[in-house]
Amino acid sequence: MHEIVLTRKDKAARYEELLPQISSLIAGETDLTANLANVSAALHEAFDFLWVGFYLVDDVRKELVLGPFQGPVACTRIGYGKGVCGTAWKEGRSVVVEDVEAFPGHIACSSRSRSEIVVPLIEPGDSIIGVLDVDSASLGTFDGVDKEYLEKLCRIICESAK
Repeated sequence: MHEIVLTRKDKAARYEELLPQISSLIAGETDLTANLANVSAALHEAFDFLWVGFYLVDDVRKELVLGPFQGPVACTRIGYGKGVCGTAWKEGRSVVVEDVEAFPGHIACSSRSRSEIVVPLIEPGDSIIGVLDVDSASLGTFDGVDKEYLEKLCRIICESAK
């Protein structure tokens, strides 16, 4: 049994504590869905974000499809290049949004979401298999610290899925 234990208040320090615990949590498990479910729960618990989850690429339909998540009910499908998630997928890069209302084409799955970060899950060979989407009920929650550590987390996830 695993329990996420964090003792520090500083955001970077909390990530430093969290990432090894997540690595341990998903080590040896090759089922992507199981790992994404546990990662969603761990991030949600560690930071009390509004919504934490994954959208997975459906190459046939050129859409992102809702995967494991924690938080309010979410959008089920997001088109390529649409909203923050579709933009991160299309551009192959993380997208940090301080105010979702100011993001052109933002898809409002929850009216409580105020800021967002989306990080692509990039497998070796630069194939994007999905995105990590994290929403906050506060403006300006996400910054370079979140970007750095969530990108590390996504690399850990993609390495575990081999």
